[in-house]
Amino acid sequence: MTAFLLPTRRGFLVLSGMGLLLAGCSTTNVLTPASGAEDETAAALPLVNRLRQSRNRSSLSPDTPARRAALQQAVRMAKANEMSHLIGFGDDFGGRMRKNDVPLPAAENIASGQNTVEAAVQAWIDSPKHLENMLGSYRGLGVAMARTSTGARSYWAMVLSG
Repeated sequence: MTAFLLPTRRGFLVLSGMGLLLAGCSTTNVLTPASGAEDETAAALPLVNRLRQSRNRSSLSPDTPARRAALQQAVRMAKANEMSHLIGFGDDFGGRMRKNDVPLPAAENIASGQNTVEAAVQAWIDSPKHLENMLGSYRGLGVAMARTSTGARSYWAMVLSG
């Protein structure tokens, strides 16, 4: 029993292998909208661009990597039933953006509970930090919404890309 507690190269390799196995199980790779997930970029884009134009900012365009990253984040939050930029051990924003090939710089806005894209965008407009993100020096946009497995709660993600 005490041999198991002693640090050995073999023990380290076994534990490392189990860690990689567990990490592989927790990774979510969203390429297409999951059941209950919707790409809302087309509906959000005119709302965001109207806001940006009213503040003398250039219009955004739909960005496929940003759309993919927004879908992934919305699904992750819905699965966890938690509104958070970081979900799970080792999660980081920069890594998620790189993994989805999102052009940098990038920003992410999240929301929960809104039933329409208009309500989600308005919630971000009403929040100074989220509004600052929407008015930033970005060129691309992706917006997605996913619902919990019961459909009881919506989770929204907006990714702005460079």
